[in-house]
Amino acid sequence: MTDFRERITAAYDAESFRRQAHQLVESLADYLAQAQRGDGLPVLPWAAPAVNVDRFAANFPEEPTGNFPELVARVLSGSNHLHHPRYVGHQVTAPVPLAALCDAVSSLLNNGMAVYEMGPVSTAMERNVLRWMAARLGLPETSDGVLTSGGSLGNLTALLAARQAKAGYDAWNDGAHAGPPLAALVASTAHYSLSRATRVMGWGVNGLVPVPVDEHFRLRPEALAPALEKATLAGRKVIAVVASAGSTATGAFDPLESVADFCERHGLWFHVDAAHGASAVLSAAHRHQVRGIDRADSVVWDAHKGLLMPALITAVLFRDGARSFEAFAQEASYLFDGAERPWSDVAQRTMECTKEMMALKLYTCLSVLGTRLFADAVTESYNQTRRFAERLSASGDFQVPVSPDCNILCFRHTPAHVPPEEWDGLQARLRERLVTRGDFYLVQTKLPGGVYLRVTLINPLTTDADLDALMESLRTAARR
Repeated sequence: MTDFRERITAAYDAESFRRQAHQLVESLADYLAQAQRGDGLPVLPWAAPAVNVDRFAANFPEEPTGNFPELVARVLSGSNHLHHPRYVGHQVTAPVPLAALCDAVSSLLNNGMAVYEMGPVSTAMERNVLRWMAARLGLPETSDGVLTSGGSLGNLTALLAARQAKAGYDAWNDGAHAGPPLAALVASTAHYSLSRATRVMGWGVNGLVPVPVDEHFRLRPEALAPALEKATLAGRKVIAVVASAGSTATGAFDPLESVADFCERHGLWFHVDAAHGASAVLSAAHRHQVRGIDRADSVVWDAHKGLLMPALITAVLFRDGARSFEAFAQEASYLFDGAERPWSDVAQRTMECTKEMMALKLYTCLSVLGTRLFADAVTESYNQTRRFAERLSASGDFQVPVSPDCNILCFRHTPAHVPPEEWDGLQARLRERLVTRGDFYLVQTKLPGGVYLRVTLINPLTTDADLDALMESLRTAARR
């Protein structure tokens, strides 16, 4: 075909799409079944970066090839298999398959959502999903928020609003240096996205003031006052305290009520980075972990962690809904008409202008699958992590440095034949061996006591038997 009209018609042909879609769903369903069984499938088919660059070289043809099924097969075989029951790695879940179908709907519709008329259905869905989430957190009816692309952007959005509310000058319009240098108090174990956010805002390396943590890696509330005094004496205006609900390193939950009390006494913005742990509110057995989150000025909650959604879907929720407009306060006459700030034009409140229909996935899955499934998934993942911690502690050849608050657990293998001074190196070697062999996918972290292995039991397909097998695989690898 040489005529453009013929070629473009073929590319958009509905019947061709129907055939490709049927083939794709069959392939994905077969893959999903194999991944769930783990039959002969490595969790991560390890290959060096340069190898995969060569495998997927940019030798794009000029004419159509029809090789879509072959390309999909190569993508499936070479990717990290999060639905494998022995994926226990990062805080990225095995999404419910229904959400993947919603991704196809979103991609085909491509409703961008900068203004209401570009995404009328997804805007309405986002509004009601956020109301549901805010109600679960116990926030008042005056709350509001947005969905954005990940916890890093979520934390930045919340801190931008905090700056506009508490700086005492218009930093958005007059610049970061129109008043005294600003700062926020955070636990010393806080996620690096907070440091990234404050540096983006021009606060510099001292924009975050670290607060010591206790032996459970939770922020020590009695250390907040000395940290505030120290920052103030150094010429910083502290405007916020950021607490974690489910920290990345260990899954620790800071004492939110005590932090809220401190913020009220000192007139500070109270932000909770609950990207991982906010989902605990769905579990009757574990919602006490986030007691006090209802007093926050802003909360970040990742649906692609505890709510079994594909990445990225992050809610940024504000106690005072009007504050959600203060993070991004610029005008754009080609999008926004007049001085009124309607909730329905979401680009006024997010870093993104064009934004995918991320609410479609969460709204659909809650509507079709029901909320109990997600509540039970949170409860079981937390309970399973506690059971695993108990087995590790009772084993005699594993150490657990701190009891888990949620579904994140740090531990290390300490066999008798390896002297303690070599334990750090052993953990790194064990992880490399298991990951490169494809037996399991887990990660590692460094705590004050040294190097530890780290698992996140975020995959609802993982069983206790898989975790017992992980212990045996580590023992076997250590003997070699």
